[in-house]
Amino acid sequence: MSPAMSFSVAKDSTQYPVLRNLQFSPIQQGEDQLIVLWDPSGLSKEKLVLPLNFFFIVQHFDGEHSLQEIGTLYLKRFGEFLLPSKVEQLVSDLEQKLFLEGARTEAAWQQAQVDYRQRPTRPAAFAGRSYEADGAKLRKQIDGFFTSGEGPDFKPSENRDKLIKGLVAPTYDLKQAGSVYAWGYKELQEAQRPDVYVIIGTAHAGLETLFAVTDKDFETPLGVVPVDQPIVKGLKAAALEFFEEDIVHQSEHAIEFQLPFLQTIVGKPFTIVPILSSFSALSLNDPAVRSSVDRFLDVLREAIATSRKTVCVIAAGELAHLGLRYGDSAPPTDFSFHRSMQRDLEMLKPVEELKPEEFAGFIQKENDQRRISGFSPIYSLLRLIQAEKGQVLRYDRGITDQYNSTVTYASMAFF
Repeated sequence: MSPAMSFSVAKDSTQYPVLRNLQFSPIQQGEDQLIVLWDPSGLSKEKLVLPLNFFFIVQHFDGEHSLQEIGTLYLKRFGEFLLPSKVEQLVSDLEQKLFLEGARTEAAWQQAQVDYRQRPTRPAAFAGRSYEADGAKLRKQIDGFFTSGEGPDFKPSENRDKLIKGLVAPTYDLKQAGSVYAWGYKELQEAQRPDVYVIIGTAHAGLETLFAVTDKDFETPLGVVPVDQPIVKGLKAAALEFFEEDIVHQSEHAIEFQLPFLQTIVGKPFTIVPILSSFSALSLNDPAVRSSVDRFLDVLREAIATSRKTVCVIAAGELAHLGLRYGDSAPPTDFSFHRSMQRDLEMLKPVEELKPEEFAGFIQKENDQRRISGFSPIYSLLRLIQAEKGQVLRYDRGITDQYNSTVTYASMAFF
């Protein structure tokens, strides 16, 4: 048979189930250690709490292991037979919750896409959860991040009245990391402000197309933030494929968390270009990934140039992810955190020096063992802006569970 005539037989998804790209976290209930699963894309609003032996099962739902093979592995691991009825019930629960790949999930995605595109705006998804839902209270909350003991002092910036070219900001919960955001946005507050903010945020649920742009204005409790239609239309005309996964904006917080700061600080009308990205430093070694990244950044650069507007690029993303929640075999210690902090600050040196390939190379040498989730927006920022220097303004971490799992983040400014 010639290569053109060859084919492969698709595996039966009922016997070779495939778990979607879910997030998980260990939790302790009494004497029991459990794992909670949820969907970062927001397609499913459900959560599922599993004992460790059932979590072992779903970790093998990769489309490569049959249920029978998983039963054999389970017997070796736990020394007991896995009843088929229990596995069938687990598969059914996961399918009902849209946690498995398949026809049910695909139909739900298509309907969600239709619903999202019919909306006039992108609603505020995290108001009342991660920040105040009332406009007056939100302004007071944002002001409090600047004036708190952890916030920036009132000393004038050395970059006062210069045109700001870029910012790096966290995407961590505002109630915990708000003062770190404030260090970056204070530089914007004192700078000469641009017309447009190109916000490139981490797509925590992942992306097939590496970048996803939406043309929808964003709602917040402080009003509607308009999208820069000329730039976005230029992008759409040149690279429509980067709008295919626009639905990921619906439940992603990375861009939303920047907007109350912009609305509070920027005194003149402004527009945004909302972009989500998802690729790792290691993936840039794949020529197809590299080509796609280059294509998008070239098209975006051209659209910005054509607009003749002044632009600030905001990279919204975090740094290292340490601990059981992120796949490490043990919780981080004070020693391992401080060692990671040193590595983070060393990693950010080429970012300050606007050297994107050295930034990528640093993470590649580490084999991305610390899971730098903000790599793609920060790398994209470095490829887009023309600045003289960058500076780390503030660095901190957040504890994400009772096992001390840790996320690190920083604010930076570029002039």
